[in-house]
Amino acid sequence: MRQSWWKILAVFMIAAAIVGGLLGPVPVLPILNETIRNVYFHVPMWFTMISLYLISVIYSIKYLNSGKREYDFLAVEAVNTGILFCTCGLLTGMLWANITWGAPWPNDPKLNGSAIATLMYLAYLVLRNALEEEQKRAKISAIYNIFAFPIMFVLIYILPKLTDSLHPGSGGNSTFGDLDMDSYMRPVFYTAVIGWILIGVWITTLRYRVRIIEDKKNSF
Repeated sequence: MRQSWWKILAVFMIAAAIVGGLLGPVPVLPILNETIRNVYFHVPMWFTMISLYLISVIYSIKYLNSGKREYDFLAVEAVNTGILFCTCGLLTGMLWANITWGAPWPNDPKLNGSAIATLMYLAYLVLRNALEEEQKRAKISAIYNIFAFPIMFVLIYILPKLTDSLHPGSGGNSTFGDLDMDSYMRPVFYTAVIGWILIGVWITTLRYRVRIIEDKKNSF
């Protein structure tokens, strides 16, 4: 029970964020209107994805230092779960873009960078499946993973700030925090971010346990 408190907290935080996000008051803004509510769902997906990719990098480094297979398993399952949240982030973003910008995928550097970063992490999974020898697969994919994370960060965060972008906080645009978030929205938003990150970690641990069980079965 002591180890499950954070899982219960995560469920309550997500439930509170969903209710508060759908039913709570939001600023009346041109173009955005009620779609501003998507900030409670779209943005936390990206925060969770980045957190999981960072966890994956940490365990890739731990694997290279120790050679423990458990660290490699955690690294790959963090990426698998991160891709799940990446997909949710892309879908909610496309829906939002279609309403506010008139197209689900306009020519925007942040969107294009996100697509490249997604393909880069899918390539990580393809690389793992392409290598049959277990230790070689773990080492090469760990090195790839360590280099992929900073490149992903540059693609989705640094480059959009240096060029013209439709996204808030990029290309000289003000952030949502500067323009739109009031004293009600901020607590709901941060509750959603923390809640979804905890859910992402929970899913990762479940996938890790399944992988450990499958590995033990294959060893016999």
